[in-house]
This record gives sequence, C-alpha cells and structure tokens, in this order.
Amino acid sequence: MRILLALGTGLRRGDIESLRISDIDYVNSNVTTRSKKTRKSMGSRPVPLRVIEELKKYVSGLNPEQERIFIDRFNQYMWDQIRKKLGLGDFKFHDLRKTFGSILAQNGVSTVVTQKLLEHSSPDLTNKVYTNVDPVLRHAVEQIPVGDWL
Repeated sequence: MRILLALGTGLRRGDIESLRISDIDYVNSNVTTRSKKTRKSMGSRPVPLRVIEELKKYVSGLNPEQERIFIDRFNQYMWDQIRKKLGLGDFKFHDLRKTFGSILAQNGVSTVVTQKLLEHSSPDLTNKVYTNVDPVLRHAVEQIPVGDWL
C-alpha cells in the first residue's frame, strides 16, 4: 500500500507514514497531507480513483480503533527486502516520488501542476530532479513531418 501511495500521489515516505485514516476523503478521492519536510499542509491532495479504492479495501481490514493507516515502522531494512525480492537493484523509495513526477511530465502535465503536487518551491527543482521527460521529447520530435520533406 505504501508503494501504491507513493506512485499514485508522489508523497514522501515520511508523509505516507504520518497519514491518518481520518485524512482520507473517499467521496472526493482526496487525502489531507501535512508535509514533515516542508511543514506545509496541502489540504486536499487528489488521489487516483484506483488508489482510493485499494486504500479503502486496505483500511477496511484495519483495527477500527486504529488512528494511523500504518502502525508498523517502515524502515530501510523493510524497503531493502522488498527491493531485493523485486530485483530493483539500488532503487530508493524516494525514486517512487521521482517516478510520479516523471509520469506526470511524460503525460503532458505542466511543470506548475507537477510542482504543486510535489510541493516544490521552485519549478527548476521539479524540472531538474523529478521529471525525466525523454519520452515526451521523443514523442515531440516524431511529430515533425520529416517524411513530407524527403
């Protein structure tokens, strides 16, 4: 569930760990987040419908008295075990956040929107570190009608 949340929201690991069940708005497909790193609150963060559906299933299996979505401490050892099992080499949990940003960019989402979702203070940071747009660039140059010129 943590991986799905990271890929579907771009949240940092610490922000995922601090999510509470009361932060989930199933009706509007949002979660309320408070960034541990930036100390800012995004208010309602949109979450893909499929991720909300999976989150709802996950939460329905939790202890009704439980406040946080995750009560176990997700540490580097746990991530290393998952990574090794999936053959992900030195893939870091934070790379899921970068993947989120790259997927948005590759699908034509503006830097401003991606920056807001990642809660960055600068579009330069978003472009430089979090968006791998090579497929977008490839798609763009393939639109040039070179065949008509030959």
